[in-house]
Amino acid sequence: QVTAKTAFLFILPQYNVSVPTADGELVQYHYGLKDLVTILFYIFIAIILHAVVQEYALDKINRRLHLSKVKHSKFNESGQLVAFHLTSVIWCLYVVVTEGYISNPRSLWENYPHVYLPYQVKFFYLCQLAYWLHALPELYFQKVRKEEIPRQLRCIALYLLHIAGAYLLNLTRLGLILLLLQYLAEFFFHMARLVYFTDENNEKLFNVWAVVFVVTRLFTLTLYILVIGFGLPRVESQALEPERGNFFSFLFNNVLFRMSVLLLVCLFQASVMWRFIHFQLRRWREYWHEQSSRKRAAAAAGTKQQSRLLKRDSGYHENGVLKAENGTSPRTKKLKSP
Repeated sequence: QVTAKTAFLFILPQYNVSVPTADGELVQYHYGLKDLVTILFYIFIAIILHAVVQEYALDKINRRLHLSKVKHSKFNESGQLVAFHLTSVIWCLYVVVTEGYISNPRSLWENYPHVYLPYQVKFFYLCQLAYWLHALPELYFQKVRKEEIPRQLRCIALYLLHIAGAYLLNLTRLGLILLLLQYLAEFFFHMARLVYFTDENNEKLFNVWAVVFVVTRLFTLTLYILVIGFGLPRVESQALEPERGNFFSFLFNNVLFRMSVLLLVCLFQASVMWRFIHFQLRRWREYWHEQSSRKRAAAAAGTKQQSRLLKRDSGYHENGVLKAENGTSPRTKKLKSP
């Protein structure tokens, strides 16, 4: 029994509480220090799954494609993230649908703070934290190039900041919707990269990703405005109550603070969109430059082919004398009379 209790500490979420409801009692969860033990266990699980995907899927494809070292690294990164983002999108969509967060948007801020979580919501957050923490040692295991490490560290830090912030500040419902939108756009981007590495002439999925990216950014900005601008200021409890998990709803009752937060959110989304537009313009310039180069090469090849045909038909001149294709004179020789 002692061993079983210790195993449950690693495997199952802790801090379960029976919450009375109209239909009886409902078991829900809140967070605490024991969550670190559970996260540690799932970090090892994520490392094992990472190795399985790499060994039995990505390495076999890489051997067939014969990619360069740079493309090989990017292919492995996108392959791992496609598997993770696809799993997370399906899982997150299932959670938000079954919990009613999409059908009832008011539930994103009603009864804030959301101290008690359903089992599947808490387990989802623990697994997300475990995955992004496991990405840190994977930088060493995968032998990532030095110039790529700062970019990947920024990405990991942003995800950890968002997920841990939503989890610790009791904004898990809003965090789920934002993660769903972000993971959906990221899935199409990395899927487009995989297709591009297999066939460099196929860039159709990049166009799909561009549309999905713009739509998800608009939904993200709308969601921030809805929750921060209109939802949280209407919460009944507007006092600072850390013991109840109410950390900053009173701040959103201040118009100046609320407008400052919304301004920062808009500026961040604008910077993201600017980088996206810059990337698209650069990609289109490269595409049209490549197309014009192909047209010039085709025109030059056509001109060369036409000149060859003219030479074959009319011969060519050499030292002022008309010569045939084989170098002999085209004039007929006079036969001497016997």
